[in-house]
Amino acid sequence: MAIPIATLQTTAEELTAKAAIEIPADYLAGLEKLADIESGELSAFVIQAMLENYKAAEEDRRAMCGDTGCPRWYVKYGNEARIDGGPIALEAALRRATAQATHNIPLRPNRVHPLTRADHDNNVGMNAPEIEYAFHPDADWVDLTTVHKGGLFGTDYRMLFPGDGIEGIRRFFLDTLVAFGKRGLACQPAIVGIGLGGNKDTCMVLGKHAACLRTVGSVHPDPDIAQLEVELKELGNSIGMGAMGFMGSSMVVDCNIEAGYCHTGGMPMSVHMFCLSSRRATARVHADGHVEYRTDPEWFSAYSRRTTVEWDTPMAQAAE
Repeated sequence: MAIPIATLQTTAEELTAKAAIEIPADYLAGLEKLADIESGELSAFVIQAMLENYKAAEEDRRAMCGDTGCPRWYVKYGNEARIDGGPIALEAALRRATAQATHNIPLRPNRVHPLTRADHDNNVGMNAPEIEYAFHPDADWVDLTTVHKGGLFGTDYRMLFPGDGIEGIRRFFLDTLVAFGKRGLACQPAIVGIGLGGNKDTCMVLGKHAACLRTVGSVHPDPDIAQLEVELKELGNSIGMGAMGFMGSSMVVDCNIEAGYCHTGGMPMSVHMFCLSSRRATARVHADGHVEYRTDPEWFSAYSRRTTVEWDTPMAQAAE
């Protein structure tokens, strides 16, 4: 049974509204926890103001932040899923949904031509919105996730070397957070995503995925990575910075790390801060057209993090 393209477009439009207006429950809980322990007066004031703003946005059905970022899409295909019109029709539906939502919510039309600065007034253009894909075995559904990520700052990259070790990771992490806070290059508190390993391009992608597609409180299944996540979160909140760069202790709502095998001679690392308004929403569209909405993208799985050559579900899951 093919999933109707009209269902996918309607779902995408609804997701865009949810991401712009409704703060994810996991991020809200993490921010409220920081609000209870924030020591800086101005930082505590900013966090409280944002919590009140989130409530007002949902009550008024307006975007929670004036800068609604750059809408992007993450599509996870079940291996047995079929879409009416195929992936070309799906991409067209996601572009139409982005344009419709820009006018209907409304979203700020942030996308322009890099040279002429031409603006279509709908957040659609060359390679915009971005659409990334993942796949899942033994499933006939399609997951649609939209993330409205800021497109200016809050991201950095460094090629470390094996000899730098954990100390080098800590140093780059601190350098980045201090620079972001002092120069106003990120809106914190935020979920910090770190990409470790891979090549330069995959390292950047892994870090952005860690920031935007992992939930607050999630734990990486690799115990060494999970331990480093906890350590870096505590480290980030110990540098004397709080909300929006004011003095405080609430720089990091959570720290998520995603890793990839890399060249033996290097250790790429990227650092990404999501946003004080963590805009994401997900829906699973089943083969019969039934739609389930949620805020956890569930982007990462034993399958996506597999280290095996061949994927045999029962044995591979046990190994993971």
